[in-house]
Amino acid sequence: MSESPIEVVENAGIVRLTINRPKALNALNSEILTELESVLADLERRDDLRAVLITGDGEKAFVAGADIAEMRDKTPEQARAFARQALRTIKRLETLPVPVVALVNGFCLGGGCELALACDWAVASDNAIFGQPEVGLGVIPGFGGTQRLPRRVGPAMAIDLCITGRKIDAQEALRIGLVNRVMPQAELEAYAEELTKQLSGNGPEAVRSAKQAIHDGMDQDLDSALALETSLFALCFAGEEQSEGMSAFVEKRKPNF
Repeated sequence: MSESPIEVVENAGIVRLTINRPKALNALNSEILTELESVLADLERRDDLRAVLITGDGEKAFVAGADIAEMRDKTPEQARAFARQALRTIKRLETLPVPVVALVNGFCLGGGCELALACDWAVASDNAIFGQPEVGLGVIPGFGGTQRLPRRVGPAMAIDLCITGRKIDAQEALRIGLVNRVMPQAELEAYAEELTKQLSGNGPEAVRSAKQAIHDGMDQDLDSALALETSLFALCFAGEEQSEGMSAFVEKRKPNF
């Protein structure tokens, strides 16, 4: 791989980001966060973006956590600044208008788990290990774990994981809803390729609207959220994408999106 802390590979509007610090198990430090935020800022401005896949280099770790050596001697104010940098970067990932998928290989701990939680869904290899073990270091999760984790798995399970600091395997992560599916390590790459094909065959604006409806609707009461869905559904009929998609269906051919 290149020496860049974030490797960017693109295929038909689907961008794959690889955190490239394998000797440190892809631990998040200031350099990684700065580069990742810069990459995400560029992606935010792209109208042709269809999806983002994010993973870690190597089979041992997605992201094993934040860089403890860098954090160890920070003052409270320096720690606050570091957490804010991480939160800002992770929020940019979370709020991309396209699907964001974590491909989790190996350790997904602390800041790595928090990064995966900001994705729309996560797929894990069978060697993946998840956890929020920060209490064992005398701190709490600082990159959103205490807030996104209970929203994903429920408050009781989030308290269990954050208070005990215990680690769970991929199958338990699947059972509690932390990941969407588990597969052998050797099949993760094939899944990424198949997902790329699936997403490339769908209407890109419809995909963006579906994500918007779900994310924005979750913060509203049901009636307001349903009204939002209706508005976004109606807007689909204002462009060429709906016409092409439905015409292709009637004509028994693949749509050209």
